[in-house]
Amino acid sequence: MHSHSLDQWTHDHVFLGPKHAHNERRTWLVVALTAIMMVGEIVAGSFFGSMALLADGWHMATHACALGIAAAAYLFARQHASNSRFAFGTGKFGDLAAFSSAIILGLIAVQIFYESALRLVHPVAIAYGEAISVAALGLGVNLVSAWLLRDSHDHHHGQGHPHGDHRHHDNNLRAAYIHVLADAATSVLAVAALVIAMYSQWVWTDPAVGIIGSLVIASWAFGLIRDAGAVLLDVSVDKNLETVIRDRLETRGDRVTDLHLWQVGPGHRAAVISVVSDNPLPPATYKRRLGGLRGLSHVTIEVELCPQPQPAAAHAS
Repeated sequence: MHSHSLDQWTHDHVFLGPKHAHNERRTWLVVALTAIMMVGEIVAGSFFGSMALLADGWHMATHACALGIAAAAYLFARQHASNSRFAFGTGKFGDLAAFSSAIILGLIAVQIFYESALRLVHPVAIAYGEAISVAALGLGVNLVSAWLLRDSHDHHHGQGHPHGDHRHHDNNLRAAYIHVLADAATSVLAVAALVIAMYSQWVWTDPAVGIIGSLVIASWAFGLIRDAGAVLLDVSVDKNLETVIRDRLETRGDRVTDLHLWQVGPGHRAAVISVVSDNPLPPATYKRRLGGLRGLSHVTIEVELCPQPQPAAAHAS
Protein backbone atom coordinates (compact mmCIF):
# COMPACT_ATOMS: atom_id res chain seq x y z
CA MET A 1 0.00 0.00 0.00
CA HIS A 2 2.80 2.43 0.89
CA SER A 3 5.25 1.48 -1.84
CA HIS A 4 4.38 4.61 -3.81
CA SER A 5 5.48 8.18 -3.02
CA LEU A 6 4.14 9.87 0.11
CA ASP A 7 4.85 13.38 -1.15
CA GLN A 8 1.19 14.38 -1.37
CA TRP A 9 0.73 13.64 2.35
CA THR A 10 3.91 15.27 3.63
CA HIS A 11 4.83 18.93 4.05
CA ASP A 12 7.65 21.05 5.37
CA HIS A 13 7.65 23.10 8.57
CA VAL A 14 9.24 26.31 7.32
CA PHE A 15 7.30 29.07 9.07
CA LEU A 16 9.50 32.10 8.43
CA GLY A 17 8.02 35.52 7.74
CA PRO A 18 7.34 36.50 4.11
CA LYS A 19 10.11 39.14 4.20
CA HIS A 20 12.61 37.18 6.26
CA ALA A 21 15.65 37.63 3.98
CA HIS A 22 14.84 41.31 3.37
CA ASN A 23 14.46 41.96 7.09
CA GLU A 24 17.74 40.18 7.82
CA ARG A 25 19.72 42.34 5.37
CA ARG A 26 18.22 45.57 6.65
CA THR A 27 18.84 44.62 10.27
CA TRP A 28 22.55 43.89 9.66
CA LEU A 29 22.88 47.29 7.96
CA VAL A 30 21.27 49.04 10.93
CA VAL A 31 23.62 47.16 13.28
CA ALA A 32 26.61 48.63 11.42
CA LEU A 33 25.19 52.19 11.45
CA THR A 34 24.34 51.97 15.15
CA ALA A 35 27.76 50.66 16.12
CA ILE A 36 29.53 53.51 14.30
CA MET A 37 27.36 56.20 15.85
CA MET A 38 27.58 54.55 19.27
CA VAL A 39 31.34 55.09 19.43
CA GLY A 40 31.02 58.72 18.33
CA GLU A 41 28.37 59.60 20.91
CA ILE A 42 30.11 57.95 23.86
CA VAL A 43 33.38 59.71 23.09
CA ALA A 44 31.70 63.08 22.47
CA GLY A 45 29.42 62.80 25.50
CA SER A 46 32.36 62.07 27.79
CA PHE A 47 34.44 64.89 26.33
CA PHE A 48 31.67 67.53 26.34
CA GLY A 49 30.09 66.47 29.66
CA SER A 50 26.51 65.91 28.45
CA MET A 51 24.46 63.32 30.38
CA ALA A 52 21.80 63.27 27.70
CA LEU A 53 24.44 62.61 25.05
CA LEU A 54 26.19 59.98 27.18
CA ALA A 55 22.84 58.32 27.85
CA ASP A 56 22.12 58.29 24.13
CA GLY A 57 25.55 56.80 23.39
CA TRP A 58 25.53 54.13 26.08
CA HIS A 59 22.06 52.91 25.42
CA MET A 60 22.93 52.97 21.73
CA ALA A 61 25.74 50.55 22.62
CA THR A 62 23.30 48.14 24.19
CA HIS A 63 20.96 48.72 21.25
CA ALA A 64 23.78 47.66 18.93
CA CYS A 65 24.07 44.39 20.89
CA ALA A 66 20.31 43.87 20.84
CA LEU A 67 20.15 44.59 17.12
CA GLY A 68 22.97 42.09 16.66
CA ILE A 69 20.86 39.50 18.48
CA ALA A 70 17.95 40.24 16.12
CA ALA A 71 20.17 39.87 13.05
CA ALA A 72 21.70 36.65 14.38
CA ALA A 73 18.21 35.25 15.03
CA TYR A 74 17.27 35.87 11.40
CA LEU A 75 20.46 34.13 10.28
CA PHE A 76 20.01 31.10 12.54
CA ALA A 77 16.31 30.71 11.70
CA ARG A 78 17.08 30.78 7.98
CA GLN A 79 19.99 28.35 8.19
CA HIS A 80 18.04 25.81 10.28
CA ALA A 81 14.59 26.29 8.75
CA SER A 82 14.50 22.71 7.45
CA ASN A 83 16.16 21.09 10.46
CA SER A 84 13.86 18.29 11.67
CA ARG A 85 15.02 18.79 15.26
CA PHE A 86 12.68 21.79 15.43
CA ALA A 87 9.21 20.22 15.53
CA PHE A 88 7.45 23.34 14.25
CA GLY A 89 10.35 25.01 12.46
CA THR A 90 12.45 27.98 13.52
CA GLY A 91 9.83 30.71 13.18
CA LYS A 92 9.91 31.46 16.91
CA PHE A 93 13.60 32.33 17.01
CA GLY A 94 12.63 35.89 16.20
CA ASP A 95 10.33 36.03 19.22
CA LEU A 96 13.06 34.60 21.43
CA ALA A 97 15.41 37.33 20.19
CA ALA A 98 12.69 39.95 20.66
CA PHE A 99 12.14 38.85 24.26
CA SER A 100 15.89 39.10 24.92
CA SER A 101 16.01 42.52 23.26
CA ALA A 102 13.12 43.71 25.40
CA ILE A 103 15.00 42.75 28.57
CA ILE A 104 18.04 44.68 27.29
CA LEU A 105 15.76 47.62 26.55
CA GLY A 106 14.47 47.52 30.13
CA LEU A 107 18.03 47.49 31.48
CA ILE A 108 18.81 50.49 29.28
CA ALA A 109 15.90 52.36 30.84
CA VAL A 110 17.17 51.56 34.35
CA GLN A 111 20.69 52.69 33.44
CA ILE A 112 19.51 55.99 31.97
CA PHE A 113 17.26 56.65 34.97
CA TYR A 114 20.07 55.99 37.44
CA GLU A 115 22.68 58.09 35.64
CA SER A 116 20.25 60.95 35.13
CA ALA A 117 19.24 60.92 38.79
CA LEU A 118 22.92 61.17 39.76
CA ARG A 119 23.36 64.17 37.47
CA LEU A 120 20.37 65.88 39.07
CA VAL A 121 22.14 65.65 42.42
CA HIS A 122 25.63 66.34 41.08
CA PRO A 123 25.34 68.49 37.92
CA VAL A 124 28.35 68.92 35.63
CA ALA A 125 29.35 71.60 33.15
CA ILE A 126 28.22 70.98 29.55
CA ALA A 127 29.76 72.17 26.25
CA TYR A 128 26.36 72.85 24.69
CA GLY A 129 27.26 73.65 21.11
CA GLU A 130 29.40 70.58 20.55
CA ALA A 131 27.02 68.30 22.42
CA ILE A 132 24.01 69.50 20.38
CA SER A 133 25.87 68.90 17.14
CA VAL A 134 26.73 65.31 18.00
CA ALA A 135 23.21 64.61 19.32
CA ALA A 136 21.74 65.95 16.08
CA LEU A 137 24.07 63.68 14.11
CA GLY A 138 22.93 60.73 16.21
CA LEU A 139 19.32 61.63 15.48
CA GLY A 140 20.09 61.63 11.77
CA VAL A 141 21.56 58.12 11.99
CA ASN A 142 18.52 56.94 13.94
CA LEU A 143 16.14 58.37 11.36
CA VAL A 144 18.04 56.63 8.56
CA SER A 145 17.87 53.37 10.50
CA ALA A 146 14.13 53.79 11.08
CA TRP A 147 13.68 54.45 7.35
CA LEU A 148 15.55 51.24 6.55
CA LEU A 149 13.18 49.25 8.76
CA ARG A 150 10.00 51.13 7.91
CA ASP A 151 8.48 49.03 5.09
CA SER A 152 9.42 45.71 6.67
CA HIS A 153 7.69 46.80 9.86
CA ASP A 154 4.34 46.93 8.01
CA HIS A 155 3.80 50.44 9.45
CA HIS A 156 1.65 49.15 12.30
CA HIS A 157 2.73 51.93 14.64
CA GLY A 158 -0.31 54.09 13.92
CA GLN A 159 -0.07 57.64 15.29
CA GLY A 160 3.57 57.00 16.17
CA HIS A 161 2.77 54.49 18.87
CA PRO A 162 5.20 51.56 18.92
CA HIS A 163 2.56 49.06 20.00
CA GLY A 164 -0.61 47.70 18.52
CA ASP A 165 -1.91 44.49 17.00
CA HIS A 166 1.25 42.44 16.40
CA ARG A 167 -0.29 39.00 16.54
CA HIS A 168 0.48 38.27 12.88
CA HIS A 169 3.73 40.23 12.60
CA ASP A 170 7.45 39.87 13.12
CA ASN A 171 8.29 40.60 16.77
CA ASN A 172 12.01 40.34 16.00
CA LEU A 173 11.81 43.19 13.52
CA ARG A 174 9.50 45.04 15.86
CA ALA A 175 12.18 44.77 18.56
CA ALA A 176 14.80 46.17 16.18
CA TYR A 177 12.44 48.98 15.21
CA ILE A 178 11.70 49.87 18.84
CA HIS A 179 15.41 49.96 19.66
CA VAL A 180 15.95 52.42 16.80
CA LEU A 181 12.86 54.38 17.85
CA ALA A 182 14.19 54.57 21.41
CA ASP A 183 17.49 55.89 20.05
CA ALA A 184 15.68 58.51 18.01
CA ALA A 185 13.47 59.56 20.92
CA THR A 186 16.46 59.90 23.23
CA SER A 187 18.31 61.95 20.60
CA VAL A 188 15.33 64.29 20.18
CA LEU A 189 15.04 64.71 23.94
CA ALA A 190 18.79 65.26 24.25
CA VAL A 191 18.77 68.04 21.65
CA ALA A 192 15.72 69.69 23.25
CA ALA A 193 17.21 69.50 26.75
CA LEU A 194 20.57 70.88 25.65
CA VAL A 195 18.99 73.81 23.78
CA ILE A 196 16.79 74.70 26.77
CA ALA A 197 19.68 74.41 29.20
CA MET A 198 21.97 76.47 26.96
CA TYR A 199 19.59 79.45 26.77
CA SER A 200 18.02 79.25 30.23
CA GLN A 201 21.00 77.91 32.18
CA TRP A 202 18.67 75.34 33.69
CA VAL A 203 21.29 72.62 33.96
CA TRP A 204 18.75 70.26 35.51
CA THR A 205 16.80 69.98 32.24
CA ASP A 206 19.44 67.67 30.72
CA PRO A 207 19.17 64.89 33.36
CA ALA A 208 15.42 65.53 33.81
CA VAL A 209 14.85 64.73 30.15
CA GLY A 210 17.00 61.63 30.60
CA ILE A 211 14.59 60.45 33.30
CA ILE A 212 11.57 61.09 31.06
CA GLY A 213 13.21 59.17 28.25
CA SER A 214 13.96 56.22 30.53
CA LEU A 215 10.28 55.93 31.50
CA VAL A 216 9.17 55.99 27.85
CA ILE A 217 11.71 53.30 26.92
CA ALA A 218 10.63 51.17 29.89
CA SER A 219 7.01 51.24 28.72
CA TRP A 220 8.04 50.11 25.23
CA ALA A 221 10.15 47.30 26.74
CA PHE A 222 7.20 46.09 28.78
CA GLY A 223 4.95 45.92 25.73
CA LEU A 224 7.55 43.96 23.79
CA ILE A 225 8.13 41.53 26.67
CA ARG A 226 4.38 40.97 26.90
CA ASP A 227 3.86 40.29 23.19
CA ALA A 228 6.99 38.21 22.52
CA GLY A 229 6.44 36.27 25.75
CA ALA A 230 2.90 35.44 24.68
CA VAL A 231 4.21 33.85 21.48
CA LEU A 232 6.88 31.88 23.34
CA LEU A 233 4.27 30.56 25.79
CA ASP A 234 1.84 29.64 22.97
CA VAL A 235 -0.81 32.04 24.20
CA SER A 236 -3.82 32.02 21.87
CA VAL A 237 -4.74 35.65 21.31
CA ASP A 238 -6.44 35.43 17.90
CA LYS A 239 -10.00 34.99 19.06
CA ASN A 240 -11.39 36.09 15.70
CA LEU A 241 -9.63 33.24 13.90
CA GLU A 242 -10.83 30.78 16.55
CA THR A 243 -14.41 31.92 15.94
CA VAL A 244 -14.07 31.51 12.18
CA ILE A 245 -12.63 28.00 12.61
CA ARG A 246 -15.53 26.96 14.84
CA ASP A 247 -18.10 28.46 12.46
CA ARG A 248 -16.66 26.53 9.51
CA LEU A 249 -16.42 23.20 11.32
CA GLU A 250 -19.58 23.20 13.42
CA THR A 251 -22.12 22.32 10.71
CA ARG A 252 -24.68 19.51 10.41
CA GLY A 253 -24.46 18.79 14.11
CA ASP A 254 -20.66 18.50 14.23
CA ARG A 255 -19.10 20.07 17.34
CA VAL A 256 -15.58 21.26 18.11
CA THR A 257 -14.61 19.82 21.49
CA ASP A 258 -11.00 20.96 21.64
CA LEU A 259 -9.20 23.76 19.81
CA HIS A 260 -5.59 24.83 20.27
CA LEU A 261 -4.36 27.74 18.13
CA TRP A 262 -0.88 29.23 18.45
CA GLN A 263 1.77 31.12 16.50
CA VAL A 264 4.69 29.17 15.00
CA GLY A 265 6.24 32.05 13.07
CA PRO A 266 5.49 35.58 11.80
CA GLY A 267 2.14 35.32 10.01
CA HIS A 268 1.88 31.56 10.63
CA ARG A 269 -0.60 29.79 12.93
CA ALA A 270 -0.83 26.11 13.85
CA ALA A 271 -4.04 24.46 15.05
CA VAL A 272 -4.88 21.15 16.70
CA ILE A 273 -8.63 20.50 16.65
CA SER A 274 -10.92 17.76 17.91
CA VAL A 275 -14.33 17.30 16.28
CA VAL A 276 -17.12 15.01 17.48
CA SER A 277 -19.88 14.02 15.06
CA ASP A 278 -22.86 11.67 14.71
CA ASN A 279 -21.79 11.10 11.11
CA PRO A 280 -18.04 11.67 11.07
CA LEU A 281 -16.30 12.55 7.81
CA PRO A 282 -12.63 12.03 6.94
CA PRO A 283 -10.26 14.58 8.55
CA ALA A 284 -9.34 15.85 5.07
CA THR A 285 -12.94 17.01 4.60
CA TYR A 286 -12.75 19.18 7.70
CA LYS A 287 -9.36 20.53 6.63
CA ARG A 288 -10.84 21.62 3.31
CA ARG A 289 -13.45 23.62 5.20
CA LEU A 290 -10.60 25.67 6.67
CA GLY A 291 -8.95 26.26 3.31
CA GLY A 292 -8.06 29.84 2.46
CA LEU A 293 -7.85 31.10 6.04
CA ARG A 294 -4.99 33.57 6.08
CA GLY A 295 -2.18 32.65 8.43
CA LEU A 296 -3.42 29.14 9.17
CA SER A 297 -0.36 27.17 8.06
CA HIS A 298 -0.44 23.86 9.95
CA VAL A 299 -3.67 22.02 10.85
CA THR A 300 -4.14 18.70 12.65
CA ILE A 301 -7.70 17.41 13.06
CA GLU A 302 -8.99 14.37 14.90
CA VAL A 303 -12.58 13.19 14.39
CA GLU A 304 -14.49 11.12 16.90
CA LEU A 305 -17.86 9.39 16.66
CA CYS A 306 -20.42 10.69 19.09
CA PRO A 307 -21.62 7.69 21.16
CA GLN A 308 -25.29 6.94 20.76
CA PRO A 309 -27.40 7.04 23.92
CA GLN A 310 -28.21 3.62 25.29
CA PRO A 311 -31.94 2.71 25.40
CA ALA A 312 -33.43 2.49 28.86
CA ALA A 313 -33.64 -1.04 30.22
CA ALA A 314 -37.13 -2.53 30.02
CA HIS A 315 -38.90 -2.84 33.39
CA ALA A 316 -39.92 -6.26 34.50
CA SER A 317 -43.66 -6.74 34.46
